[in-house]
Amino acid sequence: MESQDAPNASSSKPQVRPDPIVNTITKEDVIDALAAGLRDFRSAPVHGLVIGAFFAIGGVLVVLTASALGMSYLSYPLAAGFVLMGPFAAVGLYEISRRLEAGEAVTWSGIFGRMWEQKGRELSWMAFVVLFIQIMWMYQVRMLLALFLGFQSFASFTEFLSEVVGTPEGLMFLAVGHVVGAILALILFSLTVISFPLLMEQDRDFITAMITSVRAVVTSPIPMIGWALVVTITLIASIIPAFVGLVFTLPILGHTTWHLYRKCVTIADQKTETIPA
Repeated sequence: MESQDAPNASSSKPQVRPDPIVNTITKEDVIDALAAGLRDFRSAPVHGLVIGAFFAIGGVLVVLTASALGMSYLSYPLAAGFVLMGPFAAVGLYEISRRLEAGEAVTWSGIFGRMWEQKGRELSWMAFVVLFIQIMWMYQVRMLLALFLGFQSFASFTEFLSEVVGTPEGLMFLAVGHVVGAILALILFSLTVISFPLLMEQDRDFITAMITSVRAVVTSPIPMIGWALVVTITLIASIIPAFVGLVFTLPILGHTTWHLYRKCVTIADQKTETIPA
């Protein structure tokens, strides 16, 4: 006869980790996060400026490549699409803020070591999400160009600009393009504003991270969309002077996003929960 006390393997139930808790925030929280981001930038200015400089150089190279390929008329949409990579470029900045918060030393070896640990993990999938939206941005630019301006090429950016602002078709292209771009930017913001810093700190799957990010935006739409507008305006202003502004603004935006993540999300008890039978 089998002992009644023997464990029954078939009765074991799967265990899951509790989802992150999403908090409601206010505009005051956004202002506090911005102040904390500025403090982080002042605490580690060299690291922030170097990361910002690499991002700015990348933007310049993208535009120069387009010019070298005879597609200088795409400089503006390419520049706008490039800044969509901002959330991924700010990964090192999130680690700097995390280290400052934890009282750990801010060193390049520590920052790059932490980033290297993400190789092959869920953060890599988030990079593909950002890349996919960037591809969608360029696809809709080409589609709208063909729709409103026909299948024509332009010898220079000046000629393209003259066509865009000097004809009804060009103005319509500009209006529709910015509306579609704003929608894509809002989607990207909602998917990434919380997910990147969450994945940097927590061992979570990228689907959970994106859902948590969208929940944060839906829970506090006015302050979060307000922050999205601040980010958008700041990035547009930063790329106008040949991307130089990104050297200074990217670090501040990145550090602020980390502190916004801290306010928006509370990590639940790390103990696993049992799924009811």
